[in-house]
Amino acid sequence: MPNPNFLTGLTSGFTPVIDAGFSFDRYRHVDLSVNNAELSQAQLDSPEAMQEYLNEFLRKKGGTIAWGGYNEHRGLYKRSGLFSAAEEEGLIRNRHIGIDVWAPAGTAILAVLNGRIHSFKDNNNFGDYGPTIILEHESEAGKFYTLYGHLQRKSLEHLQVGQEVKQGERIASLGDASENGNYAPHLHFQIILDLQGKEGDYPGVSNTKDLEFYLNNCPDPGLLLKIDKIN
Repeated sequence: MPNPNFLTGLTSGFTPVIDAGFSFDRYRHVDLSVNNAELSQAQLDSPEAMQEYLNEFLRKKGGTIAWGGYNEHRGLYKRSGLFSAAEEEGLIRNRHIGIDVWAPAGTAILAVLNGRIHSFKDNNNFGDYGPTIILEHESEAGKFYTLYGHLQRKSLEHLQVGQEVKQGERIASLGDASENGNYAPHLHFQIILDLQGKEGDYPGVSNTKDLEFYLNNCPDPGLLLKIDKIN
């Protein structure tokens, strides 16, 4: 598995993954971890309540877009058997291995790098990604992939495997709770070094037992987005 540091050199500065009309200075980092005492399980369990929390957070912080979540221990997934079916604590999937960007439904999703469409799928289980696109990229370190989840269903129409995309090109739009797995509208963006033969889907949440593998295989998306310097 290549050293993920090669990713840093592929973008030269802040690289938006949603509509570039939302400027760098409008982003605010949000903590959705179990350590956030202001966030109740009731807010996590309802897309509407989650959106209200985010709206109030952004109002207080003076921002427009909330982002965060890499390697975050969350209670968000307790509501779905897709993540919480395991009885042993170490096997419960609650460690987020991508970055979430919380923005209004319909917001344009942009390709972060030049690439091609590897695969796409509507992962329509409760609490899942909903419509999802995976792009394949070439680098000196070899192939790697970026995943874009929680999209509008119409984003998958007319796509073709192998279709070329350019950095900054609109590839999709954000879905609402009726089609995105039942979440407040947001993009799940993830880097994957080894897709392990999967198509249109890849785990975005890990248990603690497998966390080291997934953090190595799914490096911090901030390496590409250069988003970590935003308050």
